[in-house]
Amino acid sequence: MGKLSVDQELVERVKQGDKAAFDILVRKYQNKVVKLVSRYVHEPSDAYDVTQEAFIKAYRAIPSFRGDSAFYTWLYRIAINTAKNFLVARGRAPVMTESETGGDGSGVDLANQLTEIDTPEGLVLTDEIKQTVIDAIERLPEDLRTAIILRELEGMTYEEISEAMDCPVGTVRSRLFRARESIDKELRPLMD
Repeated sequence: MGKLSVDQELVERVKQGDKAAFDILVRKYQNKVVKLVSRYVHEPSDAYDVTQEAFIKAYRAIPSFRGDSAFYTWLYRIAINTAKNFLVARGRAPVMTESETGGDGSGVDLANQLTEIDTPEGLVLTDEIKQTVIDAIERLPEDLRTAIILRELEGMTYEEISEAMDCPVGTVRSRLFRARESIDKELRPLMD
């Protein structure tokens, strides 16, 4: 068998009762998980609570983690489900946070992450176009929105998204295609 990754070694130590090993995993992934959860849960204090709950669930479930996927992919799935459950319990649909809309609704941060700005065309992107992208993502059905966020903002591979969303890679490809098509359709009138 090949060499275990650092994460796999830490997971094995946690399974043997080493709580300090789990603390290392928490420190390693806490910021990424908070960022991911914040895309679903608007209120920062709620996002931190949901993140903490996700780590507690992961800790309790770690004995059943078989290592079929990367640890962080498994953790992302738990975090996404915890955030969705939180929103269902609150009776709310996921919304974009202020940090993604630039705080003033201009959508600067998210749109900059979604678009390469090093082309002449990219340099003339207006706030209106950026806001259209934000709005288009917000209006996507949850499965398409999750797929596009994991791909374009988290930089996950199709395989990692498949694992995190618990669906086949073909479904991921289809969701990303439909999400991009929907965003393109909303952008087309601005580009003409």
